[in-house]
Amino acid sequence: MSSQRRAALRALTGIGLATLGVHPVHAELAPALNLPRADGQAVPVFDRNARLSYVDFWASWCGPCRKSFPWMNQLQARFAAQGLRIIAVNLDNKREDADRFLAELAPQFTVLFDPQGSSARAYKVKGMPSSMLVDAKGQLLWRHAGFAASDAALLESRVESAIQTYG
Repeated sequence: MSSQRRAALRALTGIGLATLGVHPVHAELAPALNLPRADGQAVPVFDRNARLSYVDFWASWCGPCRKSFPWMNQLQARFAAQGLRIIAVNLDNKREDADRFLAELAPQFTVLFDPQGSSARAYKVKGMPSSMLVDAKGQLLWRHAGFAASDAALLESRVESAIQTYG
């Protein structure tokens, strides 16, 4: 894909995203942080080995987060072969709260834990859930706050467009 076509696609994508509450980000790098998984191993918040990382910040008390997890499982299944990785960062103070939520919703993607919330501050999270799309170089492509079932189709199309653009 030519650089002109790629730039045009990014511009068009940004117009539609703003109407959804998805905000394109220009020239901003994702903070390079490592957080622990359930087994205690620290891993990067975004996956440099993936074409794109969908990074989602959530908490067990968040109603929209409960709705987003099944959708993120579907998103991961649909786009994993094209290089998408989903990474969900839990911000609960009590690990037991997160563990109950996870046992019920069975994520099929990477879950990291940050009870102090330092990653949320670094990523400028404004509400729950908040998600970002990050390319392999760490460039933040867009942000989205909240989640409703009505957001799913447009978010999926934006992820698919980004896979085509950054592939």
